[in-house]
Amino acid sequence: MIREWLQGEYSISTDVSKLDLNVIHQFLANSYWAKGLTFEVLQTSIQNSLVFGLYKGKQQIGFARLTTDYATFAYVADVFVLEPFRGQGLGKWLIETIVSYPELQGLRRWLLATQDAHELYRKFGFTELKNPDRFMEMTKNS
Repeated sequence: MIREWLQGEYSISTDVSKLDLNVIHQFLANSYWAKGLTFEVLQTSIQNSLVFGLYKGKQQIGFARLTTDYATFAYVADVFVLEPFRGQGLGKWLIETIVSYPELQGLRRWLLATQDAHELYRKFGFTELKNPDRFMEMTKNS
């Protein structure tokens, strides 16, 4: 189901067809967490995720995506607001919209990774891992 939220001249939408993949790719391929991301990998990740586009009018100014089973778990990824639009509370609004998304209420666990936005996510209940020794990862070098 496609949902949309409005706040003045800004909107958030889960409509994949509204996404400006070029804007998203340009930002993510230059980010610390997705450096060198290919356009094809971006497309596949979006096709298999719940996406939230942030817009000023029709202009894409932010993005986030979730990998989720809609029942027990969600991983929040690729969250950004373009630099000229930061400092206006839009990132907070984006995260608030995501964590209050009706179909995700009651999940047992939400997970994300961040290098520099801990304070933003703490405002929405995220904390450091309580039992980091239970978590493992496998990474592939590109």
